[in-house]
Amino acid sequence: MTVSYRQPGVVLTDRHFSVPLDHSAPSGEQIELYAREVVASEKAGSDLPWLVYLQGGPGFGANRFVGKPAWLGRALKEYRVLLLDQRGTGHSTPANRQSLPLRGDARAQADYLTHFRADSIVRDCEAIRPALTGGAPWTVLGQSFGGFCTVNYLSTAPEGLRAAVITGGLPSLDAHADDVYRAAYPRIERKVAAHYARYPQDVERARQIAEYLLQHEPVLIGGYKLTVEAFQSLGILLGGSEGSHRLHYLLEHAFVRTPEGPALSDAFQEEVQGLLSYAGHPLYALVHEAIYGQDARPTDWSAERVRAEFPQFDAAKTLTEDGPLLFTGESVHPWMFETDPALRPLRETAEELAARRDWTPLYDPARLAANEVPVAAAVYHDDMYVDTEHALRTARSIRGLRTWVTDEFEHDGVRAGGQRVLDRLLALTRDEV
Repeated sequence: MTVSYRQPGVVLTDRHFSVPLDHSAPSGEQIELYAREVVASEKAGSDLPWLVYLQGGPGFGANRFVGKPAWLGRALKEYRVLLLDQRGTGHSTPANRQSLPLRGDARAQADYLTHFRADSIVRDCEAIRPALTGGAPWTVLGQSFGGFCTVNYLSTAPEGLRAAVITGGLPSLDAHADDVYRAAYPRIERKVAAHYARYPQDVERARQIAEYLLQHEPVLIGGYKLTVEAFQSLGILLGGSEGSHRLHYLLEHAFVRTPEGPALSDAFQEEVQGLLSYAGHPLYALVHEAIYGQDARPTDWSAERVRAEFPQFDAAKTLTEDGPLLFTGESVHPWMFETDPALRPLRETAEELAARRDWTPLYDPARLAANEVPVAAAVYHDDMYVDTEHALRTARSIRGLRTWVTDEFEHDGVRAGGQRVLDRLLALTRDEV
């Protein structure tokens, strides 16, 4: 059943699909996918080509837009847009601490989650495409992890693509998770240095908060255990266009005076809980390192192991000296499954995934080298989340791919740049610039 309704300037339609959990066993268990169709009001009855949006993540449902913000306004000038909640996210069949126990023990849950990577998401797209387009190929816009999915699409089902647009999401074709994080920590350090250069008063504020956390290890109002490592992970904000400013405003109201002395303010606790909790996107924590698994090597908590190679991120050591506290970025660590109430029941499942040795390749270099689909990619200079060198190496490996390398935007350029980013990339796929 489909339901249509209106928002300012657009007509929305709820779409529901059943797809196999395991596409290699199409007659087996089925799961549900949800997607929201969006079309400009004045074009609701028109025969338009389709653009499917693959959200970043992994583990996030598609954007819940109101009207035509960011890139959507540009897309709706010529497309009917499908905002897909990738499997396990949003309104699709959920995968979280409440639903995963239905699968059985931790091993069974981990087995289930092996079907939630880019390859399965692409096969979902191919399963639903005929029902929407009548079999015609469509254009894909892949943001961040959605770009990883798009490169898998080009590797496995290019016949389904009219064109492909990637923003901040060209993965390494062969890097292990260790390689990804060895490249990531120096980038994160540069982002932190840039933040402190902009807001030098935050050096002392961050140190004061870290010292307080080491002494008190508070439990936030919502049950989150705020360790100093968890506080450092707020550096994930620094990869976005407004992230440095958001972090600054967060730090400036950390403390309040109480009869017992300085304490973390309720306002600070509430905001931090919202930023650090994985309650709304647990798949991000569970399968984040698995998106880099492509052979018999386990990921084995790569971000945590590699971090030990960069002792400047050790908060306890930093606080015995005079240097600034370093924040961390987009990485998942085993302690998150102890600090976060939404993840604690899934610790054993995460351990099972970290130990797996049967990951299969996600990309086909030979097929990419013979690519015939028009492809354009925005590569953000010194992107905190996706290594620029890895991205450009992959760009050179995909025949015909055109890149737009820019330092005008951070990782969220497709949102922050309004219509300009998508407009330029579509023009590149058409040889108009």
